[in-house]
Amino acid sequence: MKVGVIGAGAWGTALAVISARGGSDVILWSYDGAFKEFDGVDMPENLTITNDMSELGKCEAWLIVTPAAFFRETLRKAKLFYKNQPIIVCTKGAESSTGDFMSEIISTEMPEVTDYGVLSGPQFAAEVARGVPTGSTLAGNSKAVEAGKLILNKLYINPSDDVVGAEICGVGKNAVALICGYNSIAAAGENERAMLFTRAWNEVMEIGLKCGAKMATFLDLCGIGDLFLSATSATSRNFAGGMAIARGEKPEGTVEGIFALAGLIHRAQNMGIQTPVLIEMQKKMNLV
Repeated sequence: MKVGVIGAGAWGTALAVISARGGSDVILWSYDGAFKEFDGVDMPENLTITNDMSELGKCEAWLIVTPAAFFRETLRKAKLFYKNQPIIVCTKGAESSTGDFMSEIISTEMPEVTDYGVLSGPQFAAEVARGVPTGSTLAGNSKAVEAGKLILNKLYINPSDDVVGAEICGVGKNAVALICGYNSIAAAGENERAMLFTRAWNEVMEIGLKCGAKMATFLDLCGIGDLFLSATSATSRNFAGGMAIARGEKPEGTVEGIFALAGLIHRAQNMGIQTPVLIEMQKKMNLV
C-alpha cells in the first residue's frame, strides 16, 4: 500500500518509519522538507520525504499527524489532492479557538470524507521509531480501521467504533499531563497532586460522556493507558511543558496540552459543563 503521512514532527516521522517497516511505501510530507531524526534509527528506503503536497494524491491512505493548532489550515491545503482515501487522524488535540476535535474539523472542511478513524494510545515517538512494543486504540468505521491495521501492523491495534471517545481521551490526557507536570513542582504535596489529577480527569470524562463517548473507552489504551504514560513521566512533552511553566521557563517545542486545555474549557462552557479545576489550573499557569 502507498501511504501518505502528513506532518513530519516526532510522531509523524515515527509513524512513517514503522509504516515503511510494515511494508508500505510511504510519502512523508513536511511543509519545509525537514523531519525528526532519532538516534540510532535509519530511515527505511521505502520512505520518501517531500514538501510537495501534490504527492499525497498518489497515496491510497492518509495518516494526518500535524499539530492541532495547524490541523484545519493543513487540511484545507491537502483536500485539493484528496481522492477518497481512508484517513487516519493521529493528532491528539482540540482546536483551542473552537474546542473542535480533529474529526469534527474533517467533517466541516471535507464533508465528502466518509472513511476516517482516530489513532490514540500510549506511545513515546522515539520508542516507536526504535521498535519498542506498543499499542493503540484505532477508532473509526470498518474501512478506516482495516486500512489502519494493515498500515500499522507493527503496532498492537485495539479496534473501536468510539471515535469521539478516542479523541476526548487524547485531548484530555494532553491537558491533564500538562497539569500534572506543573503540579509536580507547584503543588503543596503528593496529596494535592493526586487530588487535582483525579478531579481534572473526572472533568475530562464528564465532557466526553456528554459528547457521546463510551465509558469503556476511558479504560482502553487511548484512555488509562495513554494517561498513565503521559501524566507520570517527564519524557512526556506535556508533562515536561508543565514543569517548565512551573519554573517560570518557556516550554520547548509544541506542547499540545496548552491548546487542549483551552479547547476543553471552550467546549465545556458551550455545553454548560462546570470545569473548575481545568479553569483554575489554566489561570495558575498564566495560559488565559
